[in-house]
Amino acid sequence: MKALKTLLAATLLLTATAACGGTGAASTGDGAKKTVTVYTADGLADWYKTRFDAFTQKTGIKVQTVEAGSGEVVSRMQKEKSNPQADVVVTLPPFIQKASADGLLQKYDVPGEDHVKGVKGDDYVTVVDNYLCFIANQQAGTPKTFDDLLDPKFKGKLQYSTPGQAGDGTAVLLLLQHLLGKPGALDYLKKLEANNVGPSASTGKLQPKVSKGELLVANGDVQMNAASIANDKSAFSIFFPAGADGKKSTLALPYVMGLGAGAPNADGGKQLMEYLLSTDAQETISKDAFGVPARDDVKPTDANFQTVEKVTSGVEVWQPDWSAVLSDLDADVAAYTKAVG
Repeated sequence: MKALKTLLAATLLLTATAACGGTGAASTGDGAKKTVTVYTADGLADWYKTRFDAFTQKTGIKVQTVEAGSGEVVSRMQKEKSNPQADVVVTLPPFIQKASADGLLQKYDVPGEDHVKGVKGDDYVTVVDNYLCFIANQQAGTPKTFDDLLDPKFKGKLQYSTPGQAGDGTAVLLLLQHLLGKPGALDYLKKLEANNVGPSASTGKLQPKVSKGELLVANGDVQMNAASIANDKSAFSIFFPAGADGKKSTLALPYVMGLGAGAPNADGGKQLMEYLLSTDAQETISKDAFGVPARDDVKPTDANFQTVEKVTSGVEVWQPDWSAVLSDLDADVAAYTKAVG
């Protein structure tokens, strides 16, 4: 969920790497086999740092990452389809399903995926479980309901990442559709537009703005926001606005990984995916980054996991049909764009 500057910087880095050794990792000889390139939605940097270091120590294979918004990483893969650069992609639904449908992934049965009960398909599998949420600056208090977000006091002080571009932003649209129906969701978001600052391709970029008070409310996800509160001392709280019935709800929004079609270092990519889904790596996800293990045979008890459990207590979790979401996505995003003008 880092947006354009991070993506451009990474683009320059990878371009320079290719210029030194050919048109991509596949053509640079044995040295390329010692590097795996991961295109990833942002939010997991704390976990990646420790796990990638451990993976390199274990295998001798280095890992380089390109971070961007959830939709942006898939768009990059589409642009590079004739000359693939990504070995592994980690992004959110429905963008991982879009990557699959567009032929950007190749089938790989990751050892241990039989223990994953969440989102998975022939060429992708959940690696970290997570949930949509919202964050509020301390000055804002804690809004109780979605209707509270329509209050004029939030004019120019509220922002959510853009549906169709960011996974968390797409999740906002989907949750409102679930609660209000598609016409009701568009009516609500049209009203909310009076307070909305404007588009944002990255949810992660909204965190520091809320912490500093430039924004009072934004959308987010539990893993990324809880990590920011703990590690960056961000001055915001996590909340789940209730619907008209007073019930709080959210939707499961996992990080999902797949092996890139035409991956320059497919063998290295497979090794990395196997490692990230191993019990050893899965046991560290809550401790290192407030994520929830994807494997059902990993049962963390650390303080960070307990924090996530407490934050989500009493919140109903909805599991979308991501195939249906993908089939309607273009039309839903077009309708959204028209509604908010």
